[in-house]
Amino acid sequence: MLNFAQLKSAFKELKLADRPVIVHSSLKRFGPIECGPKTVIQALLTATHGLIVPTFTYMTMVTPEVGPPNNGITYGTDRDLNKMAVPFHHDLQPDKMMGSVPRTLLLQEGSIRTAHPILSFGGIGVDDILITQTHNEPLAPLGALAEKAGWVVLINVDHSVNTSIHYAEKLAGRKQFLRWALVENRIVKCPGFPGDSSGFNAMEEFVKADTRAVQVNNAVIQAIPLKRLFVAVQEIIKKDPLALLCQRSDCERCNAVKAL
Repeated sequence: MLNFAQLKSAFKELKLADRPVIVHSSLKRFGPIECGPKTVIQALLTATHGLIVPTFTYMTMVTPEVGPPNNGITYGTDRDLNKMAVPFHHDLQPDKMMGSVPRTLLLQEGSIRTAHPILSFGGIGVDDILITQTHNEPLAPLGALAEKAGWVVLINVDHSVNTSIHYAEKLAGRKQFLRWALVENRIVKCPGFPGDSSGFNAMEEFVKADTRAVQVNNAVIQAIPLKRLFVAVQEIIKKDPLALLCQRSDCERCNAVKAL
C-alpha cells in the first residue's frame, strides 16, 4: 500500500518546493493508498508552495433554444438534460470526471473555492491566485499561477485534461465560447468557455524537454512549467491555426474554430 512517505518522496523529486502548482489527477494506477486522496494532497502540500485543482461543475449547464451563431453548440437539443441541471452553490460536488482529489481537497481545512458556476477552482495556500477569477475571465487563475512561476502537475493523466492549455489558446487568440448555467432560480451567461481538449496530446513532444517526470509503482507523475507551456502553445498555433484541434467531424467547438 502506497503511503505518505513514498508520495512525499516522489513529489519532492520534481523539485517544486518553491512553486505553486495546478494538479490534474487519477489515482487508480497507484493502487491502494493509505488514507486515500487525503494523503496525496498532504504529500503535495509538503512538496510544493500551494495547490490548485479544477472543481468544475458541468451539471449546472443548460442549453437555450437560441443563441449567438458559430458558438460550438446546437441550440434546442438538450431539453432533457436541461431538466436535470442543478443550481451551482459553494458546496456542490465537482463532477466525477474531476477525480477524487478535488472532492477531497474541498473538505480540507484552509481550502477555498472560487464561485464560477461552471469552471470553479479549489485550492490551499493560493488565495491570491484564486481571487483573480472573474465571471467573464474564468481561467484567469491560470495566468496568475504562471506569473508566480507555477507548474502544472499531471498525475496518471495526459494533456487531454490539461486545462492550462486552454488558457494558452486564449492568449493565442483562439475563439472562446458562451455557455449558460443555472444559479439559484435563474440562468446566467458564462463567457470565456474553452474549446475541446481531446487534441491536446500533440503538445507532449513540444514540451518534452521541459517536462520533469517520476515513476511511482506503475504510475507516472509529470510536471511542466506553465510559462514554457504557454509560449509553446502560442508558437504552435501561430504556425498552424488548426493545431491542437481534434479530428472528430462531429466536434462542434473544433468545427467552430475551423470555420473562422
